[in-house]
Amino acid sequence: MSHVPVLRRLTVSLALGGLWSGAAWAEPSTSTLSPIVIKAPVGQSVLQADLRQEKARLDAVPGGTNLILPQHEVRLVTLRDALDYQPGLVVQDFFGGIDQPRLNIRGSGIQSNPVNRGVLLLQDGLPLNEADGSFVIGFLEPRNSSLISVRRGANALSASATTLGGELDFRSMSGTQGDTISVEGGSFGRLGLYAAKGFQTDEFDGRLAVSHDKADGYRHHSDSERTNVQGNIGFKRGQLENRTYLSYVDLKFDIPNVVPRERLYSDPRSVMGDYDTPQDRAANVYKRDPNRKATQFRLANRSYWGTEEFNQTVGLYWQTVDDTFTNPQVSSPTKGHTYGAQWQVAGREGSLDYRFALDWARSDMDRELYAVNPANGSRALFFGDYRLRAENRNALLGLSWNVAPQWTVVGDVKYSQAIRDARNRLGGDTLNQKWSYASPKLGVVWQPSEDLRVFANVSRSHEAPTYWEIISAEVPQPMNVRSAVTGLTELNVQKATTFELGGAGRLGSGESAVDWSLAVYRSKVKDELMAVSDATGASSVTFNYGDRTRHQGVEAGLSGSLPAPAAGRWDYRLSYTYSDFRFRGGEYEGNRIAGVPKHLLGAELMYRRGGWRFGPNLRWLASDTPTNHQNVQGTHQNAYAIWGFKVAYQHDKHWSAYLMADNIFDKTYASSYVIRRSASEAMPTYLAGNGRSFFGGVKYNF
Repeated sequence: MSHVPVLRRLTVSLALGGLWSGAAWAEPSTSTLSPIVIKAPVGQSVLQADLRQEKARLDAVPGGTNLILPQHEVRLVTLRDALDYQPGLVVQDFFGGIDQPRLNIRGSGIQSNPVNRGVLLLQDGLPLNEADGSFVIGFLEPRNSSLISVRRGANALSASATTLGGELDFRSMSGTQGDTISVEGGSFGRLGLYAAKGFQTDEFDGRLAVSHDKADGYRHHSDSERTNVQGNIGFKRGQLENRTYLSYVDLKFDIPNVVPRERLYSDPRSVMGDYDTPQDRAANVYKRDPNRKATQFRLANRSYWGTEEFNQTVGLYWQTVDDTFTNPQVSSPTKGHTYGAQWQVAGREGSLDYRFALDWARSDMDRELYAVNPANGSRALFFGDYRLRAENRNALLGLSWNVAPQWTVVGDVKYSQAIRDARNRLGGDTLNQKWSYASPKLGVVWQPSEDLRVFANVSRSHEAPTYWEIISAEVPQPMNVRSAVTGLTELNVQKATTFELGGAGRLGSGESAVDWSLAVYRSKVKDELMAVSDATGASSVTFNYGDRTRHQGVEAGLSGSLPAPAAGRWDYRLSYTYSDFRFRGGEYEGNRIAGVPKHLLGAELMYRRGGWRFGPNLRWLASDTPTNHQNVQGTHQNAYAIWGFKVAYQHDKHWSAYLMADNIFDKTYASSYVIRRSASEAMPTYLAGNGRSFFGGVKYNF
């Protein structure tokens, strides 16, 4: 019996407010996808859902979603490669290498630094985040994913996802999917090696993938390197399915850090220390050597048994982290273990689908703090020794009622307890925090045909702070390590009520059909978590904004294929994300919230004929963006348009190759920046984006 209908309805009850915006990228039409072939596992799998199953799940969500097929991208190394041209997903590069881009969905997590928060990352349905909500985004390896399922905002399906940003689920390839060897390289010392091989029988399958990437970086002091080993093995017999996942990641990169506005445009590859100004001497990157070195080992297992009428799913995971983040002032080594368990029972009674789930996660971590010696980057003063315990307990009840053939009402409620306990073993300071909250959702889906669906929802979201917000550490006098201070900050949970309307569908039929998606939302936020940097850009402090804030926006996508000369096709993709985030009261009333681009557009046009595909692409930040909440004139991030070009050739079912150019007009621009309460042009604030670059690669598919 097919599992698609039950998945469609059960997931409906979980996701109450979003939009399927990935139709254009998800349809398996030869008019929009590359010639790459991904072989499906033997038999239908619930744990390793295929494209059709995942599309059915997302069709049941009354709100904003994306269904992404990363294996159809010309290049697939960075997170941007996988998430480009996706409405609602904002990726801001930090250093342009294999590092830690800032990921933002509907403004959640845009304020965080150095570690992202605000979004739940999932690997095959189980969380990658630490229990405090933080994650190292550089641990992700998109080349191992058959699809990426995004549930934007409060449309998240997992019991553990309660934040405004929602969740991204990276689904691993299994068995003989993607048996590949590839080599690629290019500008700024870029080199990438990847190999994957698997096996598959009627009941068992397994896959192992190994990758190694390195880059010298565009800017000075921006080397990066990552090694990833990832595998899974599965068993399926009758109504029982089990899959075990294993991964190891070793990530390291140098940090070029921020520079003043004038330096960004006069010498974008430079860092503080390249000149002989007082600022350069105080924040010399070569001497202070800011960097990050992080490793993660992860073991996870999921089991499913039952039928559409009644089934259960159990998930267990354990991961370790050894993460040393060193900014120009403070080095923060963190070691810890995270444990998690999930259980879900789901079924159907007549026209009613139901789901009940429990989720638990706990992290035990130790974090030390050392002041950085300004002369040689060594650890000069030990001034913090924290013992940390984070725990989350979540319960979810979801219902989906098919009130009529074309109408479905969905609703769920999550009840959560979040615990954040911290103790400084040096000074004896202790801060134990515990929050309890309910996150309800209610939505409706109207689907008069397979080519049209319309939805509406209202939802409530909550986000507890991570330890990167709770623990403060700084050296107020940069040349005097003995001025180092640390403390614990008591914070409230960020809360938001979101209203959303939208739809998705297909216009026309056949190869020239147009896939479209649209979502409009407004979130009323209270106690928004704001992380603001100090004057040097080296450290930050977090606070709850004392008055109301508002996030509202539009997320739109369009894609399809048109006839082209010489019996070819023009394949196009277009995404637009509009974000209007403002302070509605308090000291910054009426100002824009810093860090969020107002107009962001991504577009690609590819000519396809036979095994060839080639064409231009555009990433356009169409308006200036404030870098501080006071919106000081002359301190914004300038608007920019970055043009690229790709050429891909599929010789046969085995051999393929690509060439691509990025920033072909060598535009100087700020890819990201630190966020402050207020600022001046002289403050080091900006991170330069990569200059003109060229890359190429060759792949052999077994």
